[in-house]
Amino acid sequence: MKTKLIGIKQFRRDLTKITKEARTKNVHFIVMRHSVPMFRVSPMTRKELELEQLKADITEARAQARRGEGYTSDEVRAMLAVRHRKNAYRKV
Repeated sequence: MKTKLIGIKQFRRDLTKITKEARTKNVHFIVMRHSVPMFRVSPMTRKELELEQLKADITEARAQARRGEGYTSDEVRAMLAVRHRKNAYRKV
């Protein structure tokens, strides 16, 4: 991982180039304004992207559950054409 310091003007001017370099060469940029660090530009890994999507999916699922938009286990079984057996998991 390599880190480069750049000014805010350069960041605005070369935004596309900087983001491409961050992604392809795994370079992190610290954007400075008047010699004060303002923010960092870093590439996201595939794992981070998948975690962000998972967070969004969980948030949506929770919202649906609060609104009552869900299925009971009986409804799921009916959709999958699975019959419920009593004591299906009991050892004989």
